[in-house]
Amino acid sequence: MTQLLALLQAALVFGTVILFGSMGEIITEKSGNLNLGVPGIMYLGGIAGLAGAFLYESSAAVPVPLAGLLIALLCALAASMLGGLIYSFLTITLRANQNVTGLTLTIFGSGVANLFGGAMNKMAGGVGQISVAATSGAFRATPPFLSGLGVFSGLGFMAYLAIILAILSSRFLNRTRRGLNLRAVGENPATADAAGVSVTGYKYLATCAGAAITGLGGLYYIMDYIKGTWANDGGIEKLGWLAVALVIFARWKPLHAVWGSYLFGVLFWLYLYIPGVSLDRSSQEIFKMLPYIVTILVLVAVSIKKSRGNEPPANLGLPYFREER
Repeated sequence: MTQLLALLQAALVFGTVILFGSMGEIITEKSGNLNLGVPGIMYLGGIAGLAGAFLYESSAAVPVPLAGLLIALLCALAASMLGGLIYSFLTITLRANQNVTGLTLTIFGSGVANLFGGAMNKMAGGVGQISVAATSGAFRATPPFLSGLGVFSGLGFMAYLAIILAILSSRFLNRTRRGLNLRAVGENPATADAAGVSVTGYKYLATCAGAAITGLGGLYYIMDYIKGTWANDGGIEKLGWLAVALVIFARWKPLHAVWGSYLFGVLFWLYLYIPGVSLDRSSQEIFKMLPYIVTILVLVAVSIKKSRGNEPPANLGLPYFREER
């Protein structure tokens, strides 16, 4: 029982990272934009939040945890939205290829993050010496009124924030006029444009808002998952691509992404909690493939069933030229 609870706790923390990334990408893809720069945006959000907290704690005699938390949040949101704005300008205004732009954004984000992460390591005295204990502690602290939720207790506030954002995103997409307009832009932008919907405006807003949510995944990874330090091990990039896979697994539905992210967490860490089994490194890597294998199986099943509600937006990844309407 203890091992089961430990597995569920690890799955919840792991799942929260990719839940933020997949939610942001779902919002983006609902507008018809296919942003493969999710890992890069997570890098930008993570390193910006860490840099803001590091500079604050380094300059303050007695760092205030709440102040560090707010600074990290604002820096992460600003950097990730900037990444979304860059992507939007290139693909919407300049009509650059979405796939190439997204992959380039991933390379750019990882390069920027590793550059500044290395610089902060030197400032802190060496690799692994970065410490933002006050800010990281604020992110990992469980709100008092949520401390009695069993397996859900002991989590930082951002784990609960991810679930709330998923519920709000689902309600926005399915129950509001603006959500309907956004879905119309992703399905048939020419028809939406003819109906008076600002296609360009909705694409810009959805992509930047989605990038902001995605960036929170990188911030959560830094402040909670690895406890407020910087590790140049490609961990954010791996989870970023897993978040992209989760979008397909969740069939572009935010609420499905919630349980899907936790299932991915269970599958990813399962090998550590199998009683009486000791696996070598190659066997561990095979177990870590399980989330991707499940995603492929779901994609095959969805393709066979061909249910319209389970398919991506019809105009996903395609540029919109108003002159050709």
